[in-house]
Amino acid sequence: MEFFDSHAHYDDEKFNDDRDIVIQEAYKSGITKIVSAAYSVESAKIGAEIARKYNFVYTTAGISPNDLPKIREELDEEIKEIYNLAKSNAKVVAVGEIGLDYYWNTDNKDLQKYAFSKQIEIANELNLPIQIHTRDAIMDTIEIISSTEFVKPGIFHCCPFNKDLINAALKKGFYISFAGPVTFKNSKNAKEIVEMVPLDKILIETDSPYLTPEPNRGTRNDSRHVIDVAKKIADFKEIELEEIAKITYNNARKVFGLD
Repeated sequence: MEFFDSHAHYDDEKFNDDRDIVIQEAYKSGITKIVSAAYSVESAKIGAEIARKYNFVYTTAGISPNDLPKIREELDEEIKEIYNLAKSNAKVVAVGEIGLDYYWNTDNKDLQKYAFSKQIEIANELNLPIQIHTRDAIMDTIEIISSTEFVKPGIFHCCPFNKDLINAALKKGFYISFAGPVTFKNSKNAKEIVEMVPLDKILIETDSPYLTPEPNRGTRNDSRHVIDVAKKIADFKEIELEEIAKITYNNARKVFGLD
């Protein structure tokens, strides 16, 4: 079986001591495609270097809502850099992660919305999907995606278990990516939400080094644990693990344009 980890952070400093070992071991374990997701200009540059080193690793370019500068002029300059990175590197397969986060930041909501919208424009211009991060900002996120046209469908990474969000996302043709929380014993509505998502719109991810799934919750996450996410989805969907692996692999290849 082959698995596709559609969202990890191998630029993270938690991998500084053994990054190459972890990536190579993941590949040997059957994780034969990985997207190392960016959240800032600097992380996009690091991700691009990792992707250059490994032919099975791809990357994204984007500024997350938790990494915005405070001044719009500075943000505009960073967005220009993101555009240039995405345009010039064939291994950049999405603009992301981008979106809204009102859990960590409540004093810059307008700036977050501005950054979200401007980066959607970049994705549309470059014919790329987007990877969306949303936390405690469901209604504003729904409003933005519902009122926006997308050249390519996007992805809700580590998607919150919210029915309204899932319905709005699916209506716009988005893919729904599940991570470790789908395995957590205290996750509410996980099974119900997974059942809402058609098989042709499901992705799996780790969000490494964070959100390690059961039974290893509390340890550093890496792409090998995407198999645990796949197992839980297979259980919820009442189908074989091999089928989920194949479906999510093909879905990821499709949305990232790797067919």
